Amino acid sequence: MISFNRRRSLIAAAATAVATLASGAAFAEGTVTLRFHQMLPPQATIPAKAIMPWAKKVEAESNGRIKVQVFSAMQLGGTPPQLFDQAKDGVVDLTWTVLGYTPGRFNKAEVFELPFMSGSAEQSSRAFQKYVEAYAADEFKEVKLIAVHTHGPGLFHTKKPVTGLESLKGMKIRGGSRIINNMLTKLGATPVGMPVPAVSEALSKGVIDGTTIPWEVTPAVKVTELVGNHTTFAGEKGLYTQTFAVSMNKAKYDSLPADLKKVIDNNSGVETAALFGAAMDAGDKAGKAIAEKRGNNIVALDEAETKRWREAAATVEADWMKEVQGKGIDGAKLAAAARDLIAKETK
Repeated sequence: MISFNRRRSLIAAAATAVATLASGAAFAEGTVTLRFHQMLPPQATIPAKAIMPWAKKVEAESNGRIKVQVFSAMQLGGTPPQLFDQAKDGVVDLTWTVLGYTPGRFNKAEVFELPFMSGSAEQSSRAFQKYVEAYAADEFKEVKLIAVHTHGPGLFHTKKPVTGLESLKGMKIRGGSRIINNMLTKLGATPVGMPVPAVSEALSKGVIDGTTIPWEVTPAVKVTELVGNHTTFAGEKGLYTQTFAVSMNKAKYDSLPADLKKVIDNNSGVETAALFGAAMDAGDKAGKAIAEKRGNNIVALDEAETKRWREAAATVEADWMKEVQGKGIDGAKLAAAARDLIAKETK
């Protein structure tokens, strides 16, 4: 015969088990809210044309069990360089940020920032995602990586026209990463590092004479209103590109039931990278059209002049290779792999 105390213990254990199963079922049937934090105003290209479509797709494929709340323009606090850690540390659930804002952290990923590495954002984003999965996954092991991507061809937006290599000399130009700032130095400019949301104020106050950003973000930071000149380069590849990541807090992802994890997994990887890249390409066309409509001066450097810029910037790659070699990284191998992946995506 079971003693009274033993029977009471068994009843309590059974009640606990039932409560656990019930709470699990409620969780499975309930909704999960994910807070997505990013740096730009909501009407900018990536928030409007990539993050929101991604969020709506996740919500639809989860039958409404995942809700994504997007917070723009650093509404939840902090600065753009802190966004990756906000996702890593669980301050928020998801972030979109520029990898170059945390210098020295993503050494292998930096290869895509080298001068004249890539062109089309959609194509290079597919290549970049495949590259990270194959060669740089360890740099993102602290988060659940949703996707990485690039922007389209990088160019100059300046108060005075940049018509050749010599005309850039001495100009204070905003750069978005240490690779780009090194390139600006090699080209004769004075680099000024800052996140893109700070560009409009820096231009209006004369802190900088111009900036390196792609066409797509020029409307969001009012660059076409603050400068009258834009300089592009011959060929399909831009002067530079920057790299981005959409990251999710790993513990938050791990807490999801299996079917909701699958929804997140189905909206991660190469096709999601391509979504963000395609938004960048469309934004480039729209941004350039705005500058043309305003009557701004668009300087298109010819092949001969572009070659001079390529030669002047070539040592940036050598500098990067030497630096990462000191960290035990084979830069030559990674650069070759990046170019091979980009070439395969652009065929």
